[in-house]
Amino acid sequence: PVPGAPRAPKSKCKKPLIRREWRTFSKKQQRDYFDAVKCLQRKPPKSKDFVPGTRSRFEDFLGIHILYTDEVHFVGYFQPWHRYFLHLYHKALVEECGYNGDSPYWDWTQDVASNSTWLSNPVLDSFGGNGPWATEGPIGAPFDVPGRTGGGCITKGPFKDYRMNVGPGNSIGAAPEPHCIRRDLSPWLALRTLRKEDVERTLAHGTFREFDMDVQGWITPETMTIHGGGHLGVGGLFGTIGDVYSSPGDPLFYLHHAQLDRVYALWQAKDLETRTKDIAGPTVKFGAPWSEEVSPETTLDFLMDFGNLGPRVTVADVMNIQGDVLCYRY
Repeated sequence: PVPGAPRAPKSKCKKPLIRREWRTFSKKQQRDYFDAVKCLQRKPPKSKDFVPGTRSRFEDFLGIHILYTDEVHFVGYFQPWHRYFLHLYHKALVEECGYNGDSPYWDWTQDVASNSTWLSNPVLDSFGGNGPWATEGPIGAPFDVPGRTGGGCITKGPFKDYRMNVGPGNSIGAAPEPHCIRRDLSPWLALRTLRKEDVERTLAHGTFREFDMDVQGWITPETMTIHGGGHLGVGGLFGTIGDVYSSPGDPLFYLHHAQLDRVYALWQAKDLETRTKDIAGPTVKFGAPWSEEVSPETTLDFLMDFGNLGPRVTVADVMNIQGDVLCYRY
């Protein structure tokens, strides 16, 4: 330290929560996690003023994501926003459903060696696997997804009988139509976007702007990267998690985004002092550099909204996963 310079304040994070890869959970730990999620699916909602059709706390999170989708994707605060969204979800599991286990992520790089390893991987299987082949239904993706293999309602696993009112698409359930969790796995997309080399390329970027654009990718199958590849590699054309608005209707959403947040944390850890202060990108969807549209830049002071799920926080508040607001590690 420079003589006479003020010391950086010590973090309030003393005992960070643990996020672990799903495969390291014992069968009992997996059951405990599923029980907590199903508890949220039964708990009375708190967001009816925002999401008229919600029937549960689980659908509160789904509905708030729908409401904010067009604000929080293809912007510079995409990753900070989803980081805090995951924190609020885990907080609800703990405080409202008594969950005391670790928070899971899904390292999909372990499952993309071949078509068969993607279609039969143990993480997907434990969450109910693929849906049966379908040729019609609510469209999750705005284009056909090459190599899709399913599309129907999942028929096994802990969520096979779950029905939600909110979604699909941007419906917040004002005229509810109960619907299932659908999956439509695409090995073609997963095997070209979710490899270790895809993550390594992402981590090699020197600035947040470059890193974030690589994580978010673009909007066609050929230009997708790890974010879209995870969503549509599972969701395909008809799958719930492939629906840009309603993707949190599939509980796998939270494991996929925890993996994305893990990649973000790994990138930050390469130069923590600098990279917990590095933010860039538009505050308006598809603003420059994604297009020529001029948009104000995302800054550390930018305030992010989460409906009534939690308080507004700044980007700066969530840049450090072991800071004063967040307290976890991978």
